[in-house]
Amino acid sequence: MSAELICVIVLGLMFIIGTWRDINMGLLGFIAAAGVGGLVLHQAPEEFLAGFPVDLFLTLVGLTYLFGFAQNNGVIELIVNWCVRIVGGRISLMPWIFFALTAVLISLGALFAVAIIAPLALTFARRHRLNQFMVGLLVVHGALAGAFSPISVYGIFIDDYLAKNGLTPSPVSLFLAPLVFNFVFALVVWLVLRHRPGLRAEADDDPASPSPGSADASPDSTAASQTGLLTRSAPTNEARRVRPTRGQVPTLIGLIAMALSVLIFGWDVGFVTITISIILAVINPAAGKAAMSRVSWSVVILITGVLTYIAVLQEAGTVEWVSAGISAIGIPLLAALLLFYMSGLISALASSLAIIGVVIALAVPFLESGDVHVGGFVAALAIAATIVDISPFSTNGAMLLANVHSTIRDRYYKQMIGYAGLMCLIGPGLAWFVAAVPTWIAG
Repeated sequence: MSAELICVIVLGLMFIIGTWRDINMGLLGFIAAAGVGGLVLHQAPEEFLAGFPVDLFLTLVGLTYLFGFAQNNGVIELIVNWCVRIVGGRISLMPWIFFALTAVLISLGALFAVAIIAPLALTFARRHRLNQFMVGLLVVHGALAGAFSPISVYGIFIDDYLAKNGLTPSPVSLFLAPLVFNFVFALVVWLVLRHRPGLRAEADDDPASPSPGSADASPDSTAASQTGLLTRSAPTNEARRVRPTRGQVPTLIGLIAMALSVLIFGWDVGFVTITISIILAVINPAAGKAAMSRVSWSVVILITGVLTYIAVLQEAGTVEWVSAGISAIGIPLLAALLLFYMSGLISALASSLAIIGVVIALAVPFLESGDVHVGGFVAALAIAATIVDISPFSTNGAMLLANVHSTIRDRYYKQMIGYAGLMCLIGPGLAWFVAAVPTWIAG
């Protein structure tokens, strides 16, 4: 049995065992990486662990730690209240505000726009009894809608890659096709789910909390309670203005510093958020200890473990093995369809950017032949490889899951898996029309 086939079988077993016995799939991923890497590929530990995503680990820990301060002292509720005032208290418009904010941020280069917006959006959805799954989906679709602008990380990467391989980039179609595609999907999601109650966290319905005058109420918890009361009261234009307390000011400054350093200076979001969190912990050690409990360690293990095994799978040549067989098909449009489905399935578990690079590299021969429209193919590939990013194993999906209340996280996880599966089923096929139509017209 070939190493490539063994990798595929082990991957399937990970999903079966993880789902059947309710075991964190990240732990299974580490064991699979050691088993396949050590026994099949004869790798040393430092080799089969080389795929551990250190940058994503730091990002997940840093962001959930930093937003732990904001959740505990009421800053998130404060920011959400400001957003509500912007739309005049019209709660129904807020999911689209979050969609637009995420799209704009990522189109300007903020690769982790979902991480910035998701805590605000999901907190708002909890407070106002909106469908949390619907709001989360709009945040992710907003990110995917703006991800391929000419100045975004994704857009720059693809255009440069095409140019280096002697192909003509189509930055406008690359940007507009995913934008329109994801807007339509977001609209369908909103129409279907907006009137459904969705998930409820038990903690949201628990009125027991320290009162402002109690011995257990700290200045930050008092501010959070006061701000939360306003957020839960269906604010209108007449709602009084909420000002940050002295305990909230350092956290607000930290969030602004994080956004500016990532958007303007392009600094690593993981190191930035950890540094800011440490500064906040030095200012208030008790708040730092409480915020650390907000770090979603189970999600961190889930994501990093699975991606560590995916790196071993790629090292074994499994992706190239499958892709080479597909590319050998003599009908270019059929090969493109199969490549899109392969990229969607693998992208649900691994880096979308990496998969796009691999698929373009494999498709260069028939792109050069002119049998497939380059602009349409690349735009469709961008859609197929990212439309599945609601998967909890993707960065965007992980950011959502990390910010969901612990009492509903398991149910939210299952809904994400279901939606990601649906996207894997229909997304690449619909995206294929984006590639096929220009080819048919040109023919």
